[in-house]
Amino acid sequence: MKKVAVLVLSLVLLCAAVSVMAEVKLGQVDFAAHGNKCFAVITAAVEDDKIVAAYIDEFQVLSKDEAQGVPNTETVFADLYADGKVLASKRVNNTLYSSMLKNKAKATMEIAANYDVIEAFATGKTIAELETAIDGKTKEEMVDAVSGATLQDTLGYLQGILAAAKAAQ
Repeated sequence: MKKVAVLVLSLVLLCAAVSVMAEVKLGQVDFAAHGNKCFAVITAAVEDDKIVAAYIDEFQVLSKDEAQGVPNTETVFADLYADGKVLASKRVNNTLYSSMLKNKAKATMEIAANYDVIEAFATGKTIAELETAIDGKTKEEMVDAVSGATLQDTLGYLQGILAAAKAAQ
């Protein structure tokens, strides 16, 4: 969430510095980019029809002993989780989650770095260009299309960015 705040503040300052003010709109969606064990909160900043910034974070129930949970995990939400579990941000728990990916799926890249590469792929594209880039593509094709991304669900994350960009309009 800190990155979103920095993103918004940066956009506001940028707009203030420009003599002709362009309208930047934010869209945000809750999105299941893959499977049913987690959900992503995906944000897109859109100027006219161009995606000027994107942000992905994903949340999953993880071990309380290892992961830092979302705010209020220890109080208000404590009764909602099975013993020893918390709802946790994969970005906040990047090292932990990335080591889990390395052990389970032989991942070679951290989860946050993958998100960053996917965000960069969408940034600078118009909504129509992003639609064209992912339309009719398989999950396998999109992993190959986004240079540097190694996540099997790259397509799902891009679909989420597209949904957030459309929500901004």
